[in-house]
Amino acid sequence: MKHRYPLLWLALHRRRRMLVALLIGMAVFETLIVVITVTVSPQEIFAGGGRQPPGAFKAFSGSTGDVSIASYPGLLGGGLVHPFWIALQLTVIGSLAAAAVAADVESGTIELLMVRPISRNRLLAERTAALALASVALNAVATAVVAIGVVLSPRLHQAVSLSGVFVAGLLGLAFTLCLAGPALAVSAATSRRAYVIGATISFGAVGFAVNFVALAWSKAAGLRFVSPFHYYTPGDALAHGTIPWGSLAVLTAVGALGTAAAFRLLARRDLAP
Repeated sequence: MKHRYPLLWLALHRRRRMLVALLIGMAVFETLIVVITVTVSPQEIFAGGGRQPPGAFKAFSGSTGDVSIASYPGLLGGGLVHPFWIALQLTVIGSLAAAAVAADVESGTIELLMVRPISRNRLLAERTAALALASVALNAVATAVVAIGVVLSPRLHQAVSLSGVFVAGLLGLAFTLCLAGPALAVSAATSRRAYVIGATISFGAVGFAVNFVALAWSKAAGLRFVSPFHYYTPGDALAHGTIPWGSLAVLTAVGALGTAAAFRLLARRDLAP
């Protein structure tokens, strides 16, 4: 297998230490979220305010509906849309997307690759697959930890179904692929890895900020549709256990369009550094 897809396995091998650290970090973080949720009830956490958190706090539980962060699905959903969760995902996307094209152009090693019998499409396809595999692994770890917590805790299991956990994980993967597509397009179009990493961080940070503002300010409510966080709703998935096909389709379509744009841009560009 490694001989058939050398660029894919090389991309993962070069970042193996980073990926292992991120996987461990994700497992530890989600374990912490589960332990906190089981140990301290949502009512106790938010009892000091005397009322339910504002509606804009749905952004912190991954909900656009009736799921409050002051609930078991809300707290677990908060662990799947927490800034730390987002940072780990963006690290994988930014690093592997930058390595897809831009890093080799910047360092000049792209010329060594192109003199071999490797097409541009194959180069991008294998490195896109490496990014996808890394995203799958990271989301699988988060989903597995939450699922184990739900199975081991009767209180959590009453409020959250296992099907909801797996739907949340599926949405998480679609969300990361949604950001990965545009990041790959930036990598295929530029010659600096910093541009790719900066664009990836911007997609995540700006997207979250836009969704929060749209939930907090009624006059900006229409802006929520341009944010990927409007479609990534782990809190709703954990509470209801049903697949939001419309949101899943939007996230997947954006990722697919971004990836398709990356192939087109790479085919047309000059690869000179």
